Amino acid sequence: MKHSVVIAEDYKMVREVFASTVKDSGNYELAGAFASAAEAMEHCLSNSVDLVIMDVLIPGSISGLEAARRIKAKRPQTKVIIVTSMPELSFINQAREIGIESFWYKEIQEQPLLEIMDRTMDGESVYPSISPTVAMGNCLSTEFTDREVEILRELVGGASNREIADKLCITENTVKMHITNMLQKTGFHSRLELAVKARHLGVAIKD
Repeated sequence: MKHSVVIAEDYKMVREVFASTVKDSGNYELAGAFASAAEAMEHCLSNSVDLVIMDVLIPGSISGLEAARRIKAKRPQTKVIIVTSMPELSFINQAREIGIESFWYKEIQEQPLLEIMDRTMDGESVYPSISPTVAMGNCLSTEFTDREVEILRELVGGASNREIADKLCITENTVKMHITNMLQKTGFHSRLELAVKARHLGVAIKD
């Protein structure tokens, strides 16, 4: 008996590639391919689905991670593979907390998607050993410290230095120091440019 699969991916070309992978596999059948997480979630909550392949950043009322959380809450037997091309590390942490079985980076592809599907359906939890690395001006995303990424994430959300300091329980001067360090690393000229680039490249994304 074939496993039923639902796909949630906003880019049509990628969605079609995923759909072809499912259809050509021999072990899976496509139950639905949707351009929004909300549509995929509604289908999964109303129908018996074995596996969901869910993008993280997908236009619509809810994110892929939130849709996955709701699916797992109501249909814990449905397995989920989160897919993304963004290097934002909080996505992996959130996926683990939700109880999502597997996580796959589109750009790195340590293993083919079909292999991740098979291993997930066999009861494994498959997470990547490395994350994507992107250039941020004069440096790489991996050159930021954990604290700098935390501050960058708040910058992306539009927070002031005072708000960042309060949120992270540090001083304003410490926030300023980290922002200055990031500007020096990247060669960017302002905190706005730093935030815009970080969001665009997926280095830091504020929910």
